[in-house]
Amino acid sequence: MLDLNFGAVLNGRYLDWLIAGAYNTLVLFAAAWVSGLLLALVVVSMRQSGLAGLHAVSKGFVGYHRNVPGLVQIFIWYFGVPQVLPEAWQAWINAHGSEFIFVWIALTLNAAAFMSEDLRSGVRSLSPTQMEAARALGLSYAKAMRFVVLPQALRVAVPPLTNQSLGLFKATSLAMAIGLAELTYAAHQIESESFRTFEVYAIASIFYWVCSFALMGIGHAWSVRLDPLRGVR
Repeated sequence: MLDLNFGAVLNGRYLDWLIAGAYNTLVLFAAAWVSGLLLALVVVSMRQSGLAGLHAVSKGFVGYHRNVPGLVQIFIWYFGVPQVLPEAWQAWINAHGSEFIFVWIALTLNAAAFMSEDLRSGVRSLSPTQMEAARALGLSYAKAMRFVVLPQALRVAVPPLTNQSLGLFKATSLAMAIGLAELTYAAHQIESESFRTFEVYAIASIFYWVCSFALMGIGHAWSVRLDPLRGVR
């Protein structure tokens, strides 16, 4: 008979580990999401610039990060990149949490690649006259993208960006592979000590489930805010 005891993993140091893991998961997600979206705006602007060099760089960036598994990208940053950095840089990074820094960079770059494609689809859905009109008014390419094109593209891209946000949130669990104490890592540590496999992973699953539904709700609210008619269609 299955002997369930959730109290065994929801008190003492186990509870502290779960809380700390959940906190690290949320901080990592928020940091990677913000930096990923900002970088995605830069990448899509480069992709749409019409300049061969910028287009090639952005296309290569997207191609690499969309076709190489996220875990491999994390390993490259954590195990490979430090080998080519100056010793002073390595020492600084190690002193400030190398696990978090490198997984944040890896998730940021990966998220930016996918988000930039969603934004590019939004840009391509707009009439070319939007850019032409902005340039005719004297705006530079950068300002036209920032004030005219990208705000409209963002409105179109909210649903796929919400999906990418969900994917990014779940991808934070990959950080356990390099020892970052996020929620999945904490759950694994507790399971190894307590042998309460069902209880601890059930708690972790509920956390991810609740947070995922919260993200979907935020995405819907964001979509309605950008397009008020969407909420009544």
